[in-house]
Amino acid sequence: MTDACTTRVLGADDIADMRSMLAVLGEAFGEPDTFSSNPPDDAYLSKLLASDTFVAVAALADDRVVGGLAGYVLPKFEQARSEFYIYDLAVDAAYRRRGVATALIRTLQEAVRPRGVYVVFVQADYGDDAAVAPYTKLGVREDVMHFDLLPPGSGPGGA
Repeated sequence: MTDACTTRVLGADDIADMRSMLAVLGEAFGEPDTFSSNPPDDAYLSKLLASDTFVAVAALADDRVVGGLAGYVLPKFEQARSEFYIYDLAVDAAYRRRGVATALIRTLQEAVRPRGVYVVFVQADYGDDAAVAPYTKLGVREDVMHFDLLPPGSGPGGA
């Protein structure tokens, strides 16, 4: 938690906060249509939020969502343990540089521990210093390559 907000894991009944979080993510990433033009229905979001393999954490200030984190528990096959992948994390511009992203990650780390998660990982783009800074502060950096392997017939690379 920060003096700017509180954080909490969203549950199956938190549909309105999840929709607000999607709006914050869309605005922060400059992709509002991606996050709001074809939204899933309430039943889908409720099922997703109740899932053992998905976690959403919201940052709230005065009962308004100002940041969010969403990602997936990835059960491993070589050992009885899991990893967690942060798929999206964003904070409203007015609340950045106030510890909100760190609070979201800390809340996530506590929430996934009982699920057998031994590591949380995230990727960031070169040049995205605002994203890289908190991750550098909280973890160990690895330089890796990323590839999108598309299914056959789905466009470039998936011919």
